[in-house]
Amino acid sequence: MAAEPAASRPAELTAAAALGLIGRGRLSSEELVQDCLARIRDLEPQVQAWTFLDEDHALAQAKAADERRREGHATGPLHGIPVGVKDIIDTGDMPTENGSPLYAGRTPREDAAVVAKLRAAGAVILGKTVTTECAYFHPGKTRNPHNPEHTPGGSSSGSAAAVAAGMVPLALGTQTNGSVIRPAAFCGAYGFKPSHGMIPRTGVLQLSRTLDHVGVMARSIEDVALAMETLAGWDAGDPDTRPSARIPFAAIAAEAPPIRPVLAFIKTPHWDRVDAEAKEALGELLEALGDAVEEIELFPSAEEAWAWHKTIMDAEMAHNFARQWRDGRDQLSDPLRALIERGREVKAVDYQRAVSLIGPMQQSFEELFTQRFDAILTPAAPGVAPKGLGSTGDARFCTLWTLSGLPALTMPLLRGANGMPIGVQLVGRRHFDARLLRTARWLVDNLAGV
Repeated sequence: MAAEPAASRPAELTAAAALGLIGRGRLSSEELVQDCLARIRDLEPQVQAWTFLDEDHALAQAKAADERRREGHATGPLHGIPVGVKDIIDTGDMPTENGSPLYAGRTPREDAAVVAKLRAAGAVILGKTVTTECAYFHPGKTRNPHNPEHTPGGSSSGSAAAVAAGMVPLALGTQTNGSVIRPAAFCGAYGFKPSHGMIPRTGVLQLSRTLDHVGVMARSIEDVALAMETLAGWDAGDPDTRPSARIPFAAIAAEAPPIRPVLAFIKTPHWDRVDAEAKEALGELLEALGDAVEEIELFPSAEEAWAWHKTIMDAEMAHNFARQWRDGRDQLSDPLRALIERGREVKAVDYQRAVSLIGPMQQSFEELFTQRFDAILTPAAPGVAPKGLGSTGDARFCTLWTLSGLPALTMPLLRGANGMPIGVQLVGRRHFDARLLRTARWLVDNLAGV
């Protein structure tokens, strides 16, 4: 029987381990939050993952959680666990400034749906994590926790860095192109982008209804599953969610697959963008997996997906940021202004064509999964986080899966020569998110034995 994790440094615990200790009375939420705050004080000058943090407010939430447990009240599935929230997700008791001076001082009247779900589950909202400007490409202040001279990725830069640095066990991010997977890969965290419509986006800054997802940063697959049990579901404010029975993510993720999974390795048309050392590391991974993985070519129609994504993203962001463009364009970064300008020029016929092609592409992936494969193995990014802070890195290895609305998970399984993480991305069948986590768990366990 495995030994219980030590609570001498609570901030180092996964959410699942901390929950177990809190449930057995060996750790309090206050102790956990205090240690997370101590770690933030130590590392924040270098990492700069947070845009808003009120220690007294965080501790007050933790003390309230502990009091509730002592009094014998029912506790939720994330009782007493601190969570970081990306600063484009509304919090009724904290500012939400979207990484832009246009929103400076903005405090919403109510929580986003996902924040309300976290509170109902007993979580402590520790603070707001840094986002790039309006969740687009212009970097924020965050640095990569492995090397502050390298980008943490974006746009969920603060969430990925905070989890990877041990400041908080769970954090929320969002993805419209590669904004969960890429920073998680660069920072060495688990990052999960669910199926489109799996997590409600009510109260989240809208970039593109067609492409926007809320996702999770964590330190383990088990923690991703725990978070998904709380976050997934229908919300009246998000027309892309749907009523459904509760999905037991944690139980499914912990199961052994009934038969050995078979993975499809897809390079995508952009394989030439992958760094030599990342290619070598992925090659060693494929060799270790043996006949459990088979390289296949992407079907021809999907090769246009990057252009379709750009058309949709440009047009929908130009529409959703019309007021900011009209009243505050001089305060927008050059990249965001350029995107809005492009989007304002997109022809309706081109936009409609791009949207109409998503369905057939999804059907082609559906056939791929139902006929042979359990998941797709593919790069999460071109390699390790690039040196320099003027860019958040290349998102192209996330684009296809975001456009298709397929669930995707990056896992910190590989390392570059400089010791920095290389993420491995696993993509699953749409609306079979829990099975993807089960396959990922099998993959991690299988590699542990190699």
